Amino acid sequence: MPTKKTNEPKDGDFCEVTGGTYKGKAGRVRDIKTSKTGHITITVVQVNGERFKTLAKNVVVTSSGA
Repeated sequence: MPTKKTNEPKDGDFCEVTGGTYKGKAGRVRDIKTSKTGHITITVVQVNGERFKTLAKNVVVTSSGA
């Protein structure tokens, strides 16, 4: 059986938000947490230093962190 490739964000990855309040913004993933309800939340830091939190399901990883 083939394994399903996951594209979950990891700390340091560059990502773009594709849904939700911050749709269209991009930045580096800095903090990954799992909520009590099981949803994965991440903190994204933009190039200008602004931070925001969003759900991991709303982001697409565009390049891996170094």
